This record gives sequence, C-alpha cells and structure tokens, in this order.
Amino acid sequence: MPTSGFDSAVGAHRPRVLLLCPVDSYRLPAYVRAAQALDIELVAGSQGEHSLIRELADGLHLDLARPAQAVEKICRYHRCRPFDGILASDDSTVELAALAAAKLDLTANSPDASRLARRKDLARARLADCGLPVPEHRLIDLRLGLAEQLRGFPLPAVAKPLSLAASRGVIRADTLDQLQSACQRIAGIIDDQADPDERHKILLEAYIEGFEVAADAVLIEGRLQPVALFDKPDPLRGPFFEETYYITPSRLDQGVQDQIWHAVRAACECYGLRHGPVHAELRIGARGPVLLEIAARTIGGDCARMFDGHLANSLEELALASAIGRCLPPAQSEGARGVLMIPIPRAGVLRRVDGSARAAAVAGIREVSITARPGNRLRTLPEGASYLGFIFAEADTPDGAERSLRAAHAELEIRIDPFWELTGAAGPR
Repeated sequence: MPTSGFDSAVGAHRPRVLLLCPVDSYRLPAYVRAAQALDIELVAGSQGEHSLIRELADGLHLDLARPAQAVEKICRYHRCRPFDGILASDDSTVELAALAAAKLDLTANSPDASRLARRKDLARARLADCGLPVPEHRLIDLRLGLAEQLRGFPLPAVAKPLSLAASRGVIRADTLDQLQSACQRIAGIIDDQADPDERHKILLEAYIEGFEVAADAVLIEGRLQPVALFDKPDPLRGPFFEETYYITPSRLDQGVQDQIWHAVRAACECYGLRHGPVHAELRIGARGPVLLEIAARTIGGDCARMFDGHLANSLEELALASAIGRCLPPAQSEGARGVLMIPIPRAGVLRRVDGSARAAAVAGIREVSITARPGNRLRTLPEGASYLGFIFAEADTPDGAERSLRAAHAELEIRIDPFWELTGAAGPR
C-alpha cells in the first residue's frame, strides 16, 4: 500500500514540490494523486496565462519557451513560498527544472545532465565518448546540401529530430532517395522548434535489427533502483515506429536482463544523472544491448497506470520522493502487467470507438480508457504523436497479459472519417 506521507521523517513540515508540466501532459493528474498520497504540497508550473492547471493543483503560470524568465519567476515565488524540490513531468520541461533547481540549490540533476537526457545528438556523442554501445550516427544540417551530407552513411538508416518525443518525426529509410525524402519530411515537422539546432538539424542513426525493450527506474544519489523492464513484442522495423504493447516482467533471459540494467546504469553515470526517474529504451542487437534513449522522466503517456495497486509506491510517488531526497521502495507484487497504447489506424476525424465494453469484458483486462474524443482530428506518425487511448491488463504470466491485450484490441471498432482541408488541394489529408 502507498505510504501515507513523510511526517515521521520531516516532522511537522509539509514538503512543497514544483512540478513543471506542459498543459497537454497525461501525467499531471497522476502526480496530483501521488502528492496527496505522500502529503506533499504540489505546485504545478505550466504554460500560459489562461491554462487550466488550477483545476487540478495550485498553479504557477510560466512561459516555458523563455527559460531565463521562467527561472526568475520560480525564484520570486520561492522567496515567498519555498520549494523543497523541483521535478519535470515530461521531456520538454526537464532542462528548465534542472536550471531552476540549480539556481535554488535544490536536489536535482545538473543542467548539463538534463540536457543530455533530452537532446539525442548530444547524448549519442557523450555515450560514444564513454565507450558505451550506441548506433553509428551523424548530425545533418538541413540548411546545407543534403546529398553530400548523406553520402556514405550505412543503410538502412533512421532519421530523427533532436528532441521530439513519442517517436514523432522518426523515419526509417532503406535507400538514399528514401533517406533524403525522410530528411525533407522531418524538416516540416520541426520547423516550429524554438532552438535553432532543433529547428534546422536532425540525427541519422544506423538501423539496429533486434528486439526492443524499455526500462524504468529511479535514481537516489546516483544509485539506480530498477522498477520494471518491459518487452515490446510488436516488431518495430519502420518506416515509422509506433509503440503499442509494453509487457512486464520481461521474458528475456536473466543474463540479457542483467546486461540491460548494466547498460542503463553506465549510461546514467555517463550523462551525470543522479536523481529522479529514468526511462530507458534499448535494442538487443547481435552484439547485445544498444542504447537508444535515456530520459529523465517516467514512462510515457498514461502507461504508468498499469502499476496501480502493484507497486509499494507508484512511479509518480517514487519521482516526487526523490525530488525531496527521500527513498521509497519500488517493490512490485507478483504477476504480470501490460498496456496497449491504442494505435491510430489512419488519419482523419474520429467519429467513435465501438466495442469498449466487449474489450473490457475480456479476461485479464483491468481497464479500457479511450482518451480521444469524437470530433478530434487524428494524425498518424511521423507527424502525429498521440494515441486513441490505453488498455491495461494483468495476469499470472507475461504471455497471459499480452494475449488479453491483443484479444481486447480485436474487439474495438474504430470509425474515422476523412479530414478535408479547404485549401484547394484535392483529397483528404
């Protein structure tokens, strides 16, 4: 059962934590629940003068695109109502949280380490310098001629933005022409990024054939505490890389699992990460685990809910506790769990999703959550980065959890109408 708080450890003082969170984050409600469970006062820092954060938590309005101004505002608030910790909910706020925490001398990762956890190009270079396994890679400047920059890079290749999440803008190319087209397509996806490098440059990586996994953990003073290792049973071969099933515990041999955790620990040390949540993604190639991502946040989307009732403390509770220097047990209950991030089958306007009741009635299914609403415009990868919703399962074995998720997904009937833009262009977009 979740702990009721930290009264015995900190006396009468109720800790206050600033959670920096984009307005469209799935994670804010979960962090609100976690703060209540731990008796932590949560202040949500989010974008805009008219955001809805006060509907869920005490709010601090920030311009997340202007980090210097945001840090100054955080510091002014701190002088009146001091924070005990600062935490980022998502990739986009990780650097700001580190900058603010450093300014206020609070427990947090350094700004340099946090930047590495968000910027794929810098991360690849640092990991390679540390001698850790990463794909062959090359930085491409879209303002320069593509043909010369692409020449000689091994194929198949994967082109990706420097900082976007949820596989948005990630494209596999098997030929040089495909690779050039992929770069041009990504250019349209990143043209609104504020940072010049993130707006004009992309990363090329050699495609790694192999089984993909994800790992979640929490760092306490540099000590990595594993929480879960997830199998991704659907092959992720491209041309786009839409994640679907996460199943835990992993069915990989224990020796391979040990290699994965060793690689994650080494990567955290290489980055200089010492505090808070870690979400890692790796591929098991011919020569063992290859690092794809080390992010300073919890698992994406609403996926952490698969652990509700199965961890001594939720992932969000672990993250909040680490922000104030406390260590909570990450121990899990027996059995297996899984989540399906329901993929968007095609672009258009969502009419409705039928069959949710039948899906929820499948043995082993705990919940079917359709988060997209009728009338929502749906975009597929690589331009889009969202899901129709989530299906959660639990079973005695990982195979059982996966079977339940697949059976439940088969019950859904997703009705999508074409989206027509009145721009003079022919056909649906």
